[in-house]
Amino acid sequence: MPDPETSRLGSPEAVEEELRETGYLADQHAASVVYLAERLGKPVLVEGPAGTGKTELAKSVAAMTGLRLIRLQCYEGLDEAKALYEWNYRKQLLRMQAGQSPASGDPSGAAAWRDVESDLFGEEFLLARPLLEAIRSPEPVVLLIDEVDRLEVETEALLLEILSDYQVSIPELGTVTATSTPLVFLTSNNSRELSEALKRRCLFLFLDYPSAQREREIIRSRVPGIGEGLAGQVSELVRSLRAMDLKKKPSVSETIDFATTLMLLEADEVTPRLSADTLHLLLKHQSDIEKAAAALAARG
Repeated sequence: MPDPETSRLGSPEAVEEELRETGYLADQHAASVVYLAERLGKPVLVEGPAGTGKTELAKSVAAMTGLRLIRLQCYEGLDEAKALYEWNYRKQLLRMQAGQSPASGDPSGAAAWRDVESDLFGEEFLLARPLLEAIRSPEPVVLLIDEVDRLEVETEALLLEILSDYQVSIPELGTVTATSTPLVFLTSNNSRELSEALKRRCLFLFLDYPSAQREREIIRSRVPGIGEGLAGQVSELVRSLRAMDLKKKPSVSETIDFATTLMLLEADEVTPRLSADTLHLLLKHQSDIEKAAAALAARG
């Protein structure tokens, strides 16, 4: 557990302000969870719809604290060798082949082989993947385990030891324990239910789509020069689209792309024609575009 006297985060209010300086507009609740995670030495499980700033939160915390970001992108089929560690089999094979040549004064080569056996599973042959890299880092890091809900249940179990004790058990080398507690963020789009064992080890944070006011703030922060009125119109259009039954609702990043495009087009307002012509920036399925276009046309 981190020493309170050496905490990098002064208070929830300080976290909120420093995140804002990086361009991430966190609310008070999110800032409090980040602060408590650092003070308690616990991971944060961040759930919510796609495109609500879950991954960006971890990146912004890394930028805010000046810590190195180590990212593990999860996907179906991810295994221990890609997430934790694996042995450099080619290098081991070369070492074995070199050890087969008879040692001087030892025709059988037995002494040479004993030497090979003793170092075949040494540090020299270990390939650290993101999880082990974060544990072995001599300096504190931010570890982002992105889209953890994409993992199979069996692979998810690999995380339990790491998130409980910040250590990794390697049969050939023993237990590797972190010398400094990493700041860990796990993100989930909630495509499947995570295990209770995993949830117990984490603080929980749900990030939903921002309110109209906060989204206007985000737009004005990320799109320099946009006026209050145009930012409000963009926010209202996006909120109306999210209220529809769509395959994929517009994310915050897509809202920013839309607002940036309006600035490039030197638009003063979001007209019905302009909305229809630029829906592809906010929606990524043709059926969604057609449904939204029909709804916007009906409104006049």
